[in-house]
Amino acid sequence: MEIGVPKETKDQEFRVGLSPSSVRVLTESGHTVFVETLAGAGAGFTDDDYRNAGAEIVETAAAVWNREMVVKVKEPLKTEYNFLLKDQLLFTYLHLAADRGLTEQLIDSGTCAIAYETVEQPGANRLPLLTPMSIIAGRLAVQFGARFLERQQGGRGVLLGGVPGVKAGKVVILGGGVVGTEAAKIAVGMGASVQILDVNVERLSYLETLFGSRVELLYSNSAHIETAVKEADLLIGAVLIPGKKAPILVSRELVKQMRPGSVLVDVAVDQGGCVETLHPTSHTNPVYIDEEVVHYGVPNMPGAVPWTSTQALNNSTLPYVVQLANLGIKALEVNPALAKGLNVKNHRLVHPAVLEVFPDLGK
Repeated sequence: MEIGVPKETKDQEFRVGLSPSSVRVLTESGHTVFVETLAGAGAGFTDDDYRNAGAEIVETAAAVWNREMVVKVKEPLKTEYNFLLKDQLLFTYLHLAADRGLTEQLIDSGTCAIAYETVEQPGANRLPLLTPMSIIAGRLAVQFGARFLERQQGGRGVLLGGVPGVKAGKVVILGGGVVGTEAAKIAVGMGASVQILDVNVERLSYLETLFGSRVELLYSNSAHIETAVKEADLLIGAVLIPGKKAPILVSRELVKQMRPGSVLVDVAVDQGGCVETLHPTSHTNPVYIDEEVVHYGVPNMPGAVPWTSTQALNNSTLPYVVQLANLGIKALEVNPALAKGLNVKNHRLVHPAVLEVFPDLGK
């Protein structure tokens, strides 16, 4: 199979769909991989690294996209819509529930679009291709939150860990899944006061075994959310419903009641976010002030650490890429987890969760 690896076009997105080591696995299996020049430069991979792995380096995005399968990191942007081909396999993060325009383009093009974030293994929401980036985003959420709490960045001037004689900053995390757990690890390590709210009592019980008394664990309801958000120095949205838009848990009225200079970081912004006042930003312009609160809404946070995140992502995606390369669309019949990743096929929106958001597109 011919496989294309384009250079990412999202603002300051330095990850790349396939690392040289992944390319080598594919070329040694008889596949041909075309990599756009400098596609891996931001992650520390040179064109020669790819050539040595057996890839062919091409000069234009069009030359990469004109292949049987395209492997990316982030969803196609408007400048890439014209590259979408009928029956082409597209394997990348899509987050269609938050992007009607892209959903319509994929349907019109006839592309077979498989989303990393909806590949699901048997069990309780096991999302193997979302997990590695969720781990990184959770850890970065606290790192970035601490930075924008600095007065020079527009924040309250709070040190999350405090100092002897001065209380620590308070971190409130909405959602106790992978993102919330990883955020709590970093926040606890910094010495912050940490609360996690979640609706899953079993998950809260697990988190107690992990953190003990170092983290306050609360059942997530409107009363608890209201109290916790008002007291937060750093509020982290970590709510995920696979394939669907995140529910709004924090209204504008509640944001108004936060202390001026507090910081909001919503990791679920690429699925719509759980804070009413938060909208997507970019690495170039990561924050804005609304209701006197600093809002951070970068949807591709792991792009800030591309050397780490590219390799972490490839560790998880490569077995699926190999299967798609070997079997084509038939891989979906062999691998039920991969089949759940299918979002668009034959000009039709097929993923149930996305169909709930755009029911008219399923007709």
